[in-house]
Amino acid sequence: MARKDGKPGRIAQIRQTYTLTKQNDPKIGLILAGIFLAVFAVFLVIAAITKGWFFWPIIGFMFAVLAAMIVFGRRAERSAYASIEGQPGAAAAVLNSLRKGWFVTPGVAVTKNQDVVHRVVGKTGVTLVSEGPSARATSLLRNEHKKTQRFVPDVPIIEIQSGNEEGQVPLRKLNRAVMKNPGALKGAQVAEVRRRLEALGNTPAAMPKGPMPKSTRVGRPRG
Repeated sequence: MARKDGKPGRIAQIRQTYTLTKQNDPKIGLILAGIFLAVFAVFLVIAAITKGWFFWPIIGFMFAVLAAMIVFGRRAERSAYASIEGQPGAAAAVLNSLRKGWFVTPGVAVTKNQDVVHRVVGKTGVTLVSEGPSARATSLLRNEHKKTQRFVPDVPIIEIQSGNEEGQVPLRKLNRAVMKNPGALKGAQVAEVRRRLEALGNTPAAMPKGPMPKSTRVGRPRG
């Protein structure tokens, strides 16, 4: 059932996530059923041993549902990343799930080879995230770093290469890599850095379609 704001309700969201996950993880239904039955069976054994047939089955049902939901969330997250892996703009789709206080500008640099640099402004300073082979991404990041530094010379600028090559950060770890650096800016400073960098302009990059799982959705870019 849809909510008053027109967005799908919780049950509808779970159903949609399950459908999308099943496309990349066809055995998800059997796996969840197996997890549920295994956990529930353990509590039934406890009930049989202790003769607590009223108490333990109820607790067991709750724990079985919880275990199945935890596994479902992790596999849904993995499936979501797999569905956009390798598509131009995949890193931007992931970065757009950063929580409040992080501001993402996709495609601040784009080449004819579809190598891209996205910019994130937050408490850690400015983070430049590339998409593309390491050899090309290195020079692309260096050029964007120099351009950005002219506008915010006193702000830390961090470079991250997203991808699966050695030294790059996989999509599933990208947001964690962006947020892990020490805080360097406060709220007002973040706003000032954003204002300065708006003068650089932006060439929007295409982003893969499809929702990211809520377990990875740590907010949206706030403009």
